[in-house]
Amino acid sequence: MALRITVIGTGYLGATHAAAMAELGFEVLGLDVVPEKIEMLSAGRVPMYEPGLEEMLQRHVAGIEGSTGRLRFTTSWEEVADFGDVHFVCTNTPQKHGEYACDMTYVESAFDSLAPLLTRPVLVVGKSTVPVGSAARLAARLAELAPVGADAELAWNPEFLREGFAVDDTLHPDRIVVGVTSERAEKVLREVYAVPVGEGSPFVVTDYPTAELVKTAANSFLATKISFINAMAEVCEAADGDVAKLAEAIGHDERIGSKFLRAGIGFGGGCLPKDIRAFMARAGELGADQALTFLREVDSINMRRRGHMVELAREAVGGGSFLGKRVAVLGATFKPDSDDVRDSPALNVAGQIHLQGGQVTVFDPKGMENARRVFPTLGYAESALDAVRGADVVLHLTEWREFRELDAEALGAVAGHRIILDGRNALDPVAWREAGWTFRAMGRPTA
Repeated sequence: MALRITVIGTGYLGATHAAAMAELGFEVLGLDVVPEKIEMLSAGRVPMYEPGLEEMLQRHVAGIEGSTGRLRFTTSWEEVADFGDVHFVCTNTPQKHGEYACDMTYVESAFDSLAPLLTRPVLVVGKSTVPVGSAARLAARLAELAPVGADAELAWNPEFLREGFAVDDTLHPDRIVVGVTSERAEKVLREVYAVPVGEGSPFVVTDYPTAELVKTAANSFLATKISFINAMAEVCEAADGDVAKLAEAIGHDERIGSKFLRAGIGFGGGCLPKDIRAFMARAGELGADQALTFLREVDSINMRRRGHMVELAREAVGGGSFLGKRVAVLGATFKPDSDDVRDSPALNVAGQIHLQGGQVTVFDPKGMENARRVFPTLGYAESALDAVRGADVVLHLTEWREFRELDAEALGAVAGHRIILDGRNALDPVAWREAGWTFRAMGRPTA
């Protein structure tokens, strides 16, 4: 008999995982404690922008004409416990307020709600990013609370989704990591992931602690690489070098590689910043804090880039005050192909300039609604052209393709001053300068 799958938590990770499991052919039941979210998903709509996700959801949600009907959603823990053979826990683990540590409230609440209802052998699979050591503790809690005892097994299966590519990353992962304590758990997960494994996705079997560490280690490495090239940008500015050419040259070394070597205003979002901070906090608890002290500098370099962009903008409008100056900001999301503005460097820069008296107008292809909720006092335009109208300086802060394809001449015709600062090193300096713009990018020569 085919496995039946539940997904607990239907945020960004859970909604994607539920739809992908249905796409792989499983009967799936998703649970959330927020009724409005369940209503939305049951109607085939997703609460966030992610390319391809809504279409995949609509192919499978029960009740939608032409769908497979393999995917349903509920708020009932009893229904989930009765339905599932494999329960994926995909709840959020935000940063604790006022601390670096990770908040495990949602994960622990999910285990406490599900476990007492488990009366037959099942596999519970954690996908949330948690501090190392959590899985062993949760496995013991599961066995203690479940009527079926140790037959309610736990596995840890970290997610590696990139916003903007989440559908492809779930259906065709570059690796599948499973932390297990039994052959049975491994066998069940091999069955769940049979299609991607059959297509060549590596299947890495580990213990709990290693599985928990993989996600935070990977994110720490990526954050380090981004902050490294941003540190080089600081040196290039001091020495009048070109960080883009530097990155190109070192990127040809296969030991280094060219990915994540574009200098700019740094990383943000709901994962990288909070994951490296939680990693540092957990290392401290384990007595291994010295091993990760370098991550403090990684974080510091990253936050410094935002302040540097504000200073570049101040220089561009005359070097004194932003008062009475119009500043256009292209981009609000932390990265393109997403509507996510959590810890967005672009929105942070816009907010800082606004707080210093600048008249800031923002445009983003997908993030306007979320940006308005976070910063209702900023100005928002309907298009890039409208944002730039009358601006004393234009800041390019999220590397949407749409911005790379902007007509510099047309924007120049409506701008107050033709000055653009490229905070993502993604625009073509030659094209903008030929259109009469003063073009400046981080870590690059001014001409």
